[in-house]
Amino acid sequence: MDKEVVIKAENIVKKFGDRTVLNGINLEIYRGETFVIMGGSGCGKSTFLRHLIGALKPDSGRVSLLGKDLSGLSEDALDAVKKKIGMSFQSSALFDSMTVGDNVALPLKEHAKLERSVIDIVVKMKLELVGLRGFEDLMPSQLSGGMRKRVGLARAIVMDPEIVFYDEPTAGLDPIVSGVIDKLILDLSKKLAITSVVVTHDMKSVFSIADRIAMLYEGSVLQVGTPDEIRKSDNQMVKQFVSGSPDGPIKFFQQKDDYLEQLMK
Repeated sequence: MDKEVVIKAENIVKKFGDRTVLNGINLEIYRGETFVIMGGSGCGKSTFLRHLIGALKPDSGRVSLLGKDLSGLSEDALDAVKKKIGMSFQSSALFDSMTVGDNVALPLKEHAKLERSVIDIVVKMKLELVGLRGFEDLMPSQLSGGMRKRVGLARAIVMDPEIVFYDEPTAGLDPIVSGVIDKLILDLSKKLAITSVVVTHDMKSVFSIADRIAMLYEGSVLQVGTPDEIRKSDNQMVKQFVSGSPDGPIKFFQQKDDYLEQLMK
């Protein structure tokens, strides 16, 4: 039985000025899988993610999300597709002036015609799923970094999305809290039958949660494969990145002139 493709990127190219950030990316992501996009800083991960959610349009190529070509949609049609996805931001992106409950409820208030009592019930349910039952009345400033991340996850799933995108979900967290977030991503994917797309360079998270992995380098896809295939890769750049070795074809630019020269390539 063929797997259903829910996200398809076809020859995505994006330039900012003279710099090519995405250089012909082709990827397919299947329904129900946890797909990890990894790569070093500046490789194009976050820019590519913004294309997948419709926040940026490619200079050439196209992104199809849930069967819809995003570049050909009207603003209203694009908004309809976006209601079927959730987004968990690296910084959690919580509003400090709003309670935890109001932060989680925000998408429902903006997009769903529900009574306040129903919204409150939904918010409690989603917070319970991320282990924060009873935290509705607290302010974000009263929470730890890991708790803020979990509030962000609750908000990402409050509309019962088909796909959830995660931007560096474990960034800035200690190993134990990172493990909690990884487990939550897996649990939510299974319990809610969600397709998860995770952008990260945290190798422990990559191999803990991924069904498949794509490695990006300088705006191109080096390899796509299962965790086992990526671990056993013959590609020297993939091997270096996975091992974290400073020696190899991927160079760390210590001098400004070297860095600027590389950007011009």
